[in-house]
Parts: sequence; structure tokens; C-alpha cells
Amino acid sequence: MTKAFVGAQIRRLREDRGLTQAALARQLDLSPSYLNQLERNQRPLTVPVLVRLSTVLGVDVQVFSEEDEGRLLADLQGALREAGVGEGVSLRDLKELVRTMPEVGRAVIALHQQARAGAERLEALAHTLGAPVEGLGPAPPPLPHEEVRDYFYERHNHIPELDEAGERLYADGLLALDTREEGLERLLADRHRIRVRVRDDITLGADVQRRFDPDAGVLALSRRLTPGQRLFQMATQLAFLEHGALIARLTEVPGLGSPEARALARIGLANYFAGAAILPYGPFLEAAEARRYDIDVLGEIFGVGFETVCHRLSTLQRPEARGVPFVFVRVDRAGNISKRQSATDFHFSRVGGSCPLWIVHDAFATPGRTLTQLARMPDGRRTLWVARTVIHQRGGFGQPEKVFALGLGCDLRHAPRLVYARGLDLNDPEAATPIGGGCKVCERTGCVQRAFPPLGRRVQADEGRSHTTPYAFT
Repeated sequence: MTKAFVGAQIRRLREDRGLTQAALARQLDLSPSYLNQLERNQRPLTVPVLVRLSTVLGVDVQVFSEEDEGRLLADLQGALREAGVGEGVSLRDLKELVRTMPEVGRAVIALHQQARAGAERLEALAHTLGAPVEGLGPAPPPLPHEEVRDYFYERHNHIPELDEAGERLYADGLLALDTREEGLERLLADRHRIRVRVRDDITLGADVQRRFDPDAGVLALSRRLTPGQRLFQMATQLAFLEHGALIARLTEVPGLGSPEARALARIGLANYFAGAAILPYGPFLEAAEARRYDIDVLGEIFGVGFETVCHRLSTLQRPEARGVPFVFVRVDRAGNISKRQSATDFHFSRVGGSCPLWIVHDAFATPGRTLTQLARMPDGRRTLWVARTVIHQRGGFGQPEKVFALGLGCDLRHAPRLVYARGLDLNDPEAATPIGGGCKVCERTGCVQRAFPPLGRRVQADEGRSHTTPYAFT
């Protein structure tokens, strides 16, 4: 554990519980002066004290994670840049704010989100060609899929209740790794009187993978599904049948403000359970560590595809048994990110797309080949990325294919645990490709691939000088 200074978190948790420093110090078996130094960041948090704090205050140790500070810092930087007011604020000042007053940082981000909603409302007004403001109604709420992405992001893409439920199927002898398909069919039949039937596209529909008929007691699966995909679809239906109440409770949170967002979140949570049921946490983490996170090998062992393995690897954040904290993305040819799930603090831009120098975009040029990249963000953080394309087939001749590039990334300090670090010079800072979170929020100068100037920066146009890099800015 690196030196962690988390005084603001300790103080906030203590005050929320109405405890004085002396009272909390007694419960922790520490001297009041020692606790005072912890809260003032004059001493780092040690592992024994961390464990006692978690027990006494009844919180997960993740509350004190420095990665949470990294996430907040990245979000705060993005908000200030997008608002055009970040130029005069140094990175050092932002780090100090995040470290000592994280709630103020979150309030700034919330205010920025409200301002962005107001700007969208003004844009809508412009499109009405002069309609009165009062006729527009309130500012538009966040889009449902954005709320769901934030929901999983805030939870580090780890839902412990569903992980444990999936693992219990193996602990109770209801599923075995070698006979998962038969086991899931038996569970659906014995517990819910549901028969699984494979159907062709004419019967089921060309774009339907799973259809459940509760009246007939039939779960119909597409004939086009691979064995691993059939496992996933059966486990997803089992999630709704056996854990519907838990999933509903998990989605009754303020961050999911619309029925559409809660419905999408329920599907996402059912899919999460499916991953936990067909790739149980303990055996999967053990295999991942033993095979140095080789995605193809793990796919062969567990009988699932590249994307399913990547998705599951991004969820292994159980406090007492953590895997490598990954960020997982799925990108189409146009650069749209349709999946973004992160157990770490990698920052995704909400505006302006992604960086063209990111290895994920290069994957389309070499379909089916696994690529690696050492990348360096503008703030100096370095990441190891793994990228490859996958194809989602739709059937017969002339039918369009859905092609995506998948990216799996982790902080450089975890890279030695991965087979993909083989042959890379992890100690050379210059070996990393400089990338950013997207042109509109990237402060990097001298980038020949820049498509837009950074938000909030003034473009410097010089008629007497030409540069290889577009958009010189202040």
C-alpha cells in the first residue's frame, strides 16, 4: 500500500456519525493526537488503522481508496475545462482541493452539470426560432444511458450482492464449471418450470437473441448464439426470475431519475449477474492471475468470447480479493463509445469524442489481432492498453456486420501482472504514446492529430506563420 492521506474522508465519516475525535480515537484504540494528525493529513493511513476504521465506521475500505481521489480529480479537470474556467487553476491546487475538500469538488461538478443542462436548454430555444422561454419547460434531464453509466462508474463496476449470488450457485452445488449449460437448463426447469428452446431467425426474429414467454413457460434462444452466449442469456433470465427484488432495490437510487434509466439499469444488473454466474468470482480470478490475464486463454478455459472475458475482468474489485483494476470500452468505427466501464480512475470525455492516437482505433486496421499500447495522459499517468476487434454476426448473405473495437486498460503499476506487458519497456517514460481524453478537454500542445482547440482556450491565429499542428492556443 502506498502512503495514503485521507484525512478529509475520515473527518467526514466521523462527523456524519456525530463522533468527536476523542470518541473515535477510543473506539480505534488510538491516541487523540494520532487521529488528529490523520485527519490533518500529517500522517499516512496504515493498513492496520484502515482495517479498524472500516470495522468501527461500518464502511468498505474502498471509501479510503486513492483511486477515488483520482476519479474525482479527472472529473473536476474535465468540468473546469469544459466550462472554460480551468486555465488559471493549477493541477497542484486541484489535487489539494480533492484531497482536503472532496465534497466541494463534487459540488463543483454538480454545478457544472446543471450549467450544461441549461446550455442545452438555450440551444433548444434557438431551434424553436423565437418561442418564449417559458414554453420550453424545465432543462432536459441526463439521458437514461448516461445515468446508467454513471451508476456503474460510481460503484467501480462492482456489485457485490450479485457477485455473491452468482458464486453461491457453485458453492451450493447447483452449477459446475464443466456442465454449466445443463445446470442452467435444470435450474430453470426445476425451480421455475421453464423449458429452453432454440429457435431460428424466422420464428424468433432476425435481431432477437432471447425471448421469454412466461405464459408458455418457454425461454427461446437464437440458433445463431455461441455456447457461451447461450449461457449468458440463460443466466440473464435467471437473474430476473430469482433476483428481481434485489435488482429492483439496487436501482431505487437518486442517480437513476427516470423509469427508462431504472429499466436500463435493471437490464445491466441482470447482465452483471449473468457474468457472475457463468464466470464465478473466485475460480475466474484465480485463473486470471495464474494465466497473467491472458484474455484468449481465459476464453478457452471458460468457453466464452473475448468481450465477455474483458467485461468480467473489469468487475473483479472484491475488497478482500481484488484483481487488476481495469477500464473496459467498446468503440465503433466512428469513434462512438457504446460501453465504458471502469474500476479505476481513467477519465472519459463527455464531449468531443476520444483521442485518435488511442490504440483502440488502430484495431480496425488489423481485425482479429490483439494490439498493445503504453499510453501517457496529459497529467503524466501511464496506462497499458489491450485492443482487438470483435464481430457480431447477423446472419445470411448481404446482412451487415456489427464490428467493434474493444479496449482493456490498466494503470502502469499493474502492468507486470499482465502477459501483454511482455517485451514492453515499462520504465521508459518516452516509450508511452501521448494521448488525451478527447481534443476538446485535452490541454496537450503540439499534437498533430488535434481536431479542435481545447474548450475555454483562445485560438491564436498568425497570418505570417504556419504550423504542422493545427489550432495554436493560449
